[in-house]
Amino acid sequence: MFLVILVINIHLFGSLEPFVGYTHAMSIRRPKSLKNLIFRHEIAILFLVAVTGLLGGVSAYFWQHNSAESVRINAMFYLTEQIRGELYAQIQDMIRARVLEDERALEAYPEHSRSISDRFNELRRRSNSREEDISIQELNLSYREIQGDMNKIFDDPYSGNRLVQIQILNPAFAQQMVGKFESRYFAFKQVLTEQHKKLDEVLAMWTTFAPFIIPIPLIFAFIIVFYTRHVMRTDFIKPLANIIKGAGEISHGKLDYHIEEEGVEEVSDLASGINSMAKELSESRDALLETERQATLGALVPVVAHNIRNPLASIRATAQLLEGAENQEEIIESSEAIIETTDRLERWVSSLVSYLHPLKPNLTNINAPDLIDAAFGLLHNKIADKKIEIIKEGWDISQSLSVDPDLMEQALYSLLANAVDASPKSSAIKVSLVKQEDNLEFRILDSGPGLPFEPKSGSLEPGPSTKKFGTGLGIPIAFKICQKHGWDLSFNVPEGQDKGKGQGTEAIVSAPIHKLIKGEV
Repeated sequence: MFLVILVINIHLFGSLEPFVGYTHAMSIRRPKSLKNLIFRHEIAILFLVAVTGLLGGVSAYFWQHNSAESVRINAMFYLTEQIRGELYAQIQDMIRARVLEDERALEAYPEHSRSISDRFNELRRRSNSREEDISIQELNLSYREIQGDMNKIFDDPYSGNRLVQIQILNPAFAQQMVGKFESRYFAFKQVLTEQHKKLDEVLAMWTTFAPFIIPIPLIFAFIIVFYTRHVMRTDFIKPLANIIKGAGEISHGKLDYHIEEEGVEEVSDLASGINSMAKELSESRDALLETERQATLGALVPVVAHNIRNPLASIRATAQLLEGAENQEEIIESSEAIIETTDRLERWVSSLVSYLHPLKPNLTNINAPDLIDAAFGLLHNKIADKKIEIIKEGWDISQSLSVDPDLMEQALYSLLANAVDASPKSSAIKVSLVKQEDNLEFRILDSGPGLPFEPKSGSLEPGPSTKKFGTGLGIPIAFKICQKHGWDLSFNVPEGQDKGKGQGTEAIVSAPIHKLIKGEV
């Protein structure tokens, strides 16, 4: 069993370290990425299934082979006994035919010869070793000698006289005739007995080792579980907690705070992206202290931290569920959700860092409903907590947009997050896609009290926030992203409402028709 486990370990991990001791097991080279870890885990599960199937197959083959061999040996025992019985019956018929001149015995005599010959042929067919072949051949030769003696008695014209009859009835003559056959008969039975004994020894060996072989898949399953849990905890959950802590520090303006870039590749890249973002913001803010650009960058820092807080909280919640997962499907589903959110957040961070520089948006084609659905995905938990109903209209519009999905997703996310924060619990938010003659509009209507100020296009000055921990920067950032794309952003308060005292505000993002790529996605 130990050897099998070592072979399994070498196949999966390339070393014997996991079995030297617990400390060495914890020092196994960690996977480069979470995807790689999941892949290894899946391979380990498949290998476990293969080992289990192999053990089951070997056991089934052994029992089938053992049963077939036992049946074969018993059949040869039976055939040998039949040959011996037929021989003595043939001798008796020969005596009755020649001494008693029994006509029926005379007719039965050749039938015995044919029957014995058939049984010898069956013995040869069932034989599977040279030793058995030789024993069968010797037994057959001894029978042929007896048959030759009996044929001579039948052919001897003087065998009918009294002396011959007395000789046939003499026990010493009978012993001389069948003695050699009997010795060959017992020798062949000894060969078969030895074969059966070996079969019993193999069966006893398998019965002895079965209790040690059967638990191998279970032991291997425990190794997979403990190894995966350890790697998840040390290379994913702990580094992710450090990122969340670092994001909190950065959100309070500590741009010199450094997050340890450790763990699996996705988490390490996320930490690196946040560190790079904080470094870029810090350097830009320090270099432009006396300019309007410095003020803009200083205002941008908290909104970036604010915008990554919710996705990180979602990642953390999923990671906590992952730690308590009980089956392979839950682990894979939670891990894929974390990877998707992490990758999206990393793209956001990279896009926002790039946004600090005078770079053009990286345009690509994307379906309009998919663009806003992606922003909704990161607000799922908050929407569920407030029990807000999302009413979607116009989702059947299949229109492709030329847009930087990461930047525009950030803008739509800010507008949707404002709508969710402004709306009371158990209320509704209406999101519509409206295709006008010259443009395509994204309309977001919340159930809040209305805006307390009138947003101005082209300004990054934060407006007054009605949220306890708000920055007031979501709308200015959305304005600038829309302007980068040549889109328009406006706000509509329904008639009959005073600012800040009404029943909802409607944000309208308008994409000019010349910015659309016509055709279905």
